Amino acid sequence: MRIFSISKDDWSNGLAQLEKSYRLFGPVKGEEFHNFKELVKGESPDLAYLNSRLSAKSIIYPQSEAMFEYSLDESVKDHHIMKEVDKDYSQRAVIGIRPCDAKAFVLVNHNFDTPEYKDPYWIKACEATTLVGLACDAPCSSCFCTTAGCGPYHEEGLDVLLVDVTDHYLAKILTEKGQKLADAAGWDTAADADAAARQIETGRQEAEAKITAFVNTDRLKAIDTTELYNAPFWEDVSFSCINCGTCTFACPTCWCFDIQDENRGKAGMRMRNWDSCMYPLFTVHGTGHNPRGTKLHRVRQRFMHKLKYYVDKYEVGIQCVGCGRCIRSCPVNIDIRRVCDLMNSYGSAKDTCAA
Repeated sequence: MRIFSISKDDWSNGLAQLEKSYRLFGPVKGEEFHNFKELVKGESPDLAYLNSRLSAKSIIYPQSEAMFEYSLDESVKDHHIMKEVDKDYSQRAVIGIRPCDAKAFVLVNHNFDTPEYKDPYWIKACEATTLVGLACDAPCSSCFCTTAGCGPYHEEGLDVLLVDVTDHYLAKILTEKGQKLADAAGWDTAADADAAARQIETGRQEAEAKITAFVNTDRLKAIDTTELYNAPFWEDVSFSCINCGTCTFACPTCWCFDIQDENRGKAGMRMRNWDSCMYPLFTVHGTGHNPRGTKLHRVRQRFMHKLKYYVDKYEVGIQCVGCGRCIRSCPVNIDIRRVCDLMNSYGSAKDTCAA
């Protein structure tokens, strides 16, 4: 594991070099908020930001994605045949992603790349993408990443971790993809390994000390699922919800989607679009029956999936990285930290010890 020192001038020059062989994405300031977008030639990511309004999820998992296309025009070659849409899986690099958002890709990967099911679009996009993380030295007040299996300097999911030390960056190379990107950028000034490691560790400790929000998750797996499902607090939790779906739209670990065929005259496409378990139509059957017909059902499903079903199925912790976006975005102030604590403290835990 190598650590490079990158001056701010060398950083800019390196990005210019990367443009030759990578599609670059990074945080860019809009009128009010930062969000990730593909950078045009000569454009630099704005790394002076707390966190983006939305995560970088759409770079790998687009909000709307064409899967197949067809034409009924008999003058067109291969008419009446559903064909897979050509996609650009050339090398891309996401510059300045926060560690929590990189960890989110790891959690979502448990759903899209499994022995039972391998999503080709997700896998090809992941293979083509190099993630250059930016350590978080100023966590938001709603962040609770350190008790959600993550942290301001967390490395899981990243290929490179950048640490801003005022006049230069320290770049910790974590994977072969990260080393390949550093080589392409010409970043080759090795830092004093011991001194740099100490500096990074000091930064991590100082950043984690700034986090003031926490959740308890130690009992979630042991609590009986049916007991938690029937808990009386769901009515209170869901009371103010307006089912707007903002929480799921902003969440970096939500993966629900719908597939629709869109027809325009004699041509059409099959599209995969983000969907939300918070929408009333999400679970409507062809018969008209809706097994989650009330907002209580939908709110319960969201939190049970993130904090219980995922925990039980994958045994890698909760389906949340503690970024706090849903807390900051919710128009009625539903707080996942409160719900997590309610769930974690409820009922009688199953006896996990052998008799």
